[in-house]
Amino acid sequence: MSIRSFKTLAGLGLTASVWAGAAHAASLQEAATLASASSVKTLEFAGSGHWYQFGQAPVPGGDWPKFDVSAYSAAIDFDKAAERVLITRSQTPDGRSRPAPAEQKLEWYLVGEKAWNVAPAQGAAPGAAPVATPAPAAVDERVAEIWTTPQGFLKAALANSAKSETAGSGVEVSFAIGNRRFVGTIGADNHVAAIKTWIDTPVLGDTLLETHFAGYKDFGGLHFPAEIHRSEGGHEILHIAVASAKANGAVDIAVPANVASAPAPVVTVASEKLADGVYYLTGGTHHSVAVEEKDHVVLIEAPLSEERSIALIQKVGEVIPGKPIKYVVNSHVHFDHSGGLRTFVDAGATIVTQDISKAYYEKAWAAPHALHPDRLAASKKAAKFETYEHKHALGDAHAIEIHHIAGSGHSDDLALVYLPKEKLVIEADAYTPAAVGAPPPATPNPFSVNLYDNIQKLGLDVERIAGLHGRVAGIDELRAAIGVKKAASN
Repeated sequence: MSIRSFKTLAGLGLTASVWAGAAHAASLQEAATLASASSVKTLEFAGSGHWYQFGQAPVPGGDWPKFDVSAYSAAIDFDKAAERVLITRSQTPDGRSRPAPAEQKLEWYLVGEKAWNVAPAQGAAPGAAPVATPAPAAVDERVAEIWTTPQGFLKAALANSAKSETAGSGVEVSFAIGNRRFVGTIGADNHVAAIKTWIDTPVLGDTLLETHFAGYKDFGGLHFPAEIHRSEGGHEILHIAVASAKANGAVDIAVPANVASAPAPVVTVASEKLADGVYYLTGGTHHSVAVEEKDHVVLIEAPLSEERSIALIQKVGEVIPGKPIKYVVNSHVHFDHSGGLRTFVDAGATIVTQDISKAYYEKAWAAPHALHPDRLAASKKAAKFETYEHKHALGDAHAIEIHHIAGSGHSDDLALVYLPKEKLVIEADAYTPAAVGAPPPATPNPFSVNLYDNIQKLGLDVERIAGLHGRVAGIDELRAAIGVKKAASN
């Protein structure tokens, strides 16, 4: 989305004033005057509350997992369409067997159409200096966050010929910028009560981002809400009790040189042969495995996005030419591991997933996908599924077993794939092998302990584990990571 419509918002000529005394109808102009929309160039607010991890529900269709937020601050420069968000969080205990909550500090930035995060590099030693990493996939959501603050919404509405319609005792204000819509409700008190917009996400398509405001207060002359609730995809993603807010402070956000010069991301897939007819497809943070059968290919995992899936299709065609991808096995419903499935539905592949995930995918894939149309949005093909509860078998040239990972605290639909002939397990998120030579963790990850317990209970003869994050590791590395000694051989 172009940001140019927002670049110059000074001099809007807001002439309406708030009437004193008698009750009157709400209006965009009076709301803008009450919020000082024309004079607010920068906005800062801070507080505490809760943040929720989008797309990572432990139950398909359930709420996003909850984190306690001890400190939240946002700083916005409206003229530059720039934002800085700082969050200190730790995951809220929920009765699941998860790694012990650890405090994390997040730094998110946006200037125009450049988004980046600041954190220690992946795999860096404890205490390493943070670095700026481009985050192009976050641009749309961060842009939306700027213009769904009360002052941001009113500025954008006035700059983009908003339409106003009476809605009960208030007024509904709507406008569009390119193909993005904003719809807000102004209450009878002339405060912005709620704002809706839509952003594209690979699984849900046109995803509703809805923000509600309550308890407006005078923060040193700035009218701003004391409570902010935001939902994404129908589930709460942020709740902040605002402790402070101010306008027109110094907000100086500059794009780091490495982010400014970063080329557009290019999806690449590398191939490593694990056995005859078995290929580990890597190149980035998320991996897949292709297994060659007599007249087709079984692909294990379609992560991230359509762009990744298109690259996977091309790479599979190179390493296993002349055979179509007939089945795609999905490890679990989390969006980073299912964002590429729609592409394979369009390609005619059958999706192999847990019973409890099928209905969720059917509903999600039937939703509008107009903001960033993909191949399935054009073809409108119906998905084909093979589902299972505990175990499913595929393959003719290579036997493939798919097992539910029982009792995982990560996701109720988490699965592992086992190739008996190759003595290979393929899994995601239960165990991510550390760098070669890295010491085992001080505290075993309960997801990894659970994976090993499942391997033992299922009686699987495993020599290697292909992590769909990380790398291929020996089973002894998993034992070392969870503090289990190898049983003595007879």
